[in-house]
Amino acid sequence: MKDRISLGIIGLGRRGHGMLKKCFAEMKDVEITWICDPVDTKVARTLKTLEDMGKPLPRATADYREMLEDKGLDAVAVMTGWNSHIICSLDSLRAGKYTAVEVGTAYDISECYDLVAASEASGAPLLMLENCCYGRREMAALRMVKEGLFGEIVHCSGGYHHYLPAEDLLHRNTEGHIDDHYRVTEYVYRNCEQYPTHEFGPISKILGINRGNRILTLSSFASKARGLERYIAEKVPEDDYVYKHVRIMQGDIVDTILTCAGGETVRLTLDTTLPRPFYTRAFTVRGTKGMIEETSSKNAYIYFEGMPGNEVPNEKELLEQYDHPLHAEYIKMTARGGHGGMDWLVCRAFVEAVKNGTGTPIDAYDTAAWMAIGPLSEASIAQGGAPVAFPDFTRGKWFRREPAVRGKYCLDEIVEDPSVPIM
Repeated sequence: MKDRISLGIIGLGRRGHGMLKKCFAEMKDVEITWICDPVDTKVARTLKTLEDMGKPLPRATADYREMLEDKGLDAVAVMTGWNSHIICSLDSLRAGKYTAVEVGTAYDISECYDLVAASEASGAPLLMLENCCYGRREMAALRMVKEGLFGEIVHCSGGYHHYLPAEDLLHRNTEGHIDDHYRVTEYVYRNCEQYPTHEFGPISKILGINRGNRILTLSSFASKARGLERYIAEKVPEDDYVYKHVRIMQGDIVDTILTCAGGETVRLTLDTTLPRPFYTRAFTVRGTKGMIEETSSKNAYIYFEGMPGNEVPNEKELLEQYDHPLHAEYIKMTARGGHGGMDWLVCRAFVEAVKNGTGTPIDAYDTAAWMAIGPLSEASIAQGGAPVAFPDFTRGKWFRREPAVRGKYCLDEIVEDPSVPIM
């Protein structure tokens, strides 16, 4: 077991810089020895951040392949945009580095197979930094499912309901100029479920996908695309804006239905370009004895068979009783990281795997399956919602896998381990 790991970070934009500052740089068992970004100002900002924090300054490069040549580098966190994170992850895995990759989807199924092949061939584990797997609500639901409180699970659903035009897609910087957010380009050229993992990641773990269960088929349906076009037409006065007069491909609402070998169904919804009053992932688990249904980002309704009916969300009354032990421990400490602790916990899950030389709780098979939803949904939508077969990236191992790595951050079992510090 390593007492301290050497980490390199590729991509220093808003997400990469934030995760470095609030998570990895705050961890005493992590030394950031490399940073990489082709934009000089982002590198300079990051070096200044680390200097202000009193941290040793890492080596900086515009070419991530330079850092991958460092034999002493234990792990790499890929925090780039969707258009390059799989390429960087493949090179990192092939260099034998533990690799964490931010969320997103693939462009083509071949990329998902490549991720699995690279991890298997090199022996380097992969982890998707899907922070919602470590959300308090999602982890409590996982515990309730494992304890049989919902009975046999029949259906799950979730969505990314987040109005993005002003906040992300067409956000203006301090100079009043529109930031060139890579997602806008994706919305112009693709029509698919572009952001499935916030909702599907936790659901996948609840349903045992790749460990006793697998996805069989996927069907996706997209509405017309009008929300982002209207926003650009009315809110972006600059006539020279690159997408001012471009037709948007991405449907405003995309619904995706998955069927599973265990007989369960899953519904995912992408909803990011029509006005809405609040953000929610609409996380829902339905079983033969009960359910949990998110009513907003701040509350949910939990029901067990025999309870009196009540339309008032009751999560706050029950959550402490059914907290996952990881969150029960975490909430007693000073919150760190961001997103209610999810960022910190998923980063700790990665660091602990690297330190112990074990597999990761969100491995290459999980990452490939979750990323595959993008191109598969694109193909289904293009065929009017026709079902498409879902690949088995485990190649038949899904019902005969090796046991999951038991540990504090395990997502396949409920493991309580106070001997491993969170902070």
